[in-house]
Amino acid sequence: MDVHAVGVCGSDLDFYLGRRPAPYARYPVTPGHEWSGTVTAVGEGVSASLIGRKVVGEGIRNCETCAPCRAGETNLCAAGYEETGFTLPGAMAPTLVLPARLLHTLPPDADLTAAALLEPAACAAAAVLKACPLPGSRAAVIGSGTLGLLAAQLLGAFSPIELTVVGTSPDRADLSHRFGATGYRTWDRASGLSDFDLVIDAVGGTSTASAATSLLRPGGHLVLTGIPAQGAEGLDPARVVARQLSVGTAFGASSGAWSYAVSAFSTARLTPLELVTHQLGIAEFERAMALTGSGDPRVGKVLLHPQSS
Repeated sequence: MDVHAVGVCGSDLDFYLGRRPAPYARYPVTPGHEWSGTVTAVGEGVSASLIGRKVVGEGIRNCETCAPCRAGETNLCAAGYEETGFTLPGAMAPTLVLPARLLHTLPPDADLTAAALLEPAACAAAAVLKACPLPGSRAAVIGSGTLGLLAAQLLGAFSPIELTVVGTSPDRADLSHRFGATGYRTWDRASGLSDFDLVIDAVGGTSTASAATSLLRPGGHLVLTGIPAQGAEGLDPARVVARQLSVGTAFGASSGAWSYAVSAFSTARLTPLELVTHQLGIAEFERAMALTGSGDPRVGKVLLHPQSS
């Protein structure tokens, strides 16, 4: 594939700074796991009809034969962890080679810049599908970053009666509403929130996981995404049991979650382009990392374009 755009996220920053846990990193390697591009050549046994198609691709190299893969949990492949951009060559290069079975084709008129956000969208889809939302439910998303707002937009398709985003900056309120939120609160104004049917924690911090349980009604459903620091303490088991809360997790995205996200994007139910705030040439890699780690609420998704310097 010729790579059109590649996204930069917190995992890329951790990888760049050497903070990613050893089983999930291998150096040296070209980074980049969120990408979009166009097929320019195919290998033996792959249909030539793929040439010229706009595509995105799964990063985790699943084996397709182990028990988790056969159950559809391809992100939990028992054959061992291998992922584009972390242990295998990634998309921060002009071209990328990937097994054809991991590709998802896009419509001919697809915006490849927006499509570069389909990897985090697939992760958001995994969390939303794990939450099992029902029409008329009260839902909340913790986190107003890329993952949180993608989750909010996907949740909106299930017609919740209320969809509240909880973030850290009041500057994210308008954008949250444009992504489907019916309400937005910062943490310092969230004390009155309660009795939600489901909460998705799109931050991955110990404090947010603990706080999320206070937002749920008894019998409510919490889905955690992201990986907190090892050894961190967060959820209170007594609270979880006494309120009979259901806690689920989402790590990466299965092939099914990818298909769901690509379908939502291809039918305009998922419109992520507005999340992009910076587009840089590949020579500005270090600036992209600095922006991603800046903590500035005005910085959204940062994209690199490997075809330009």
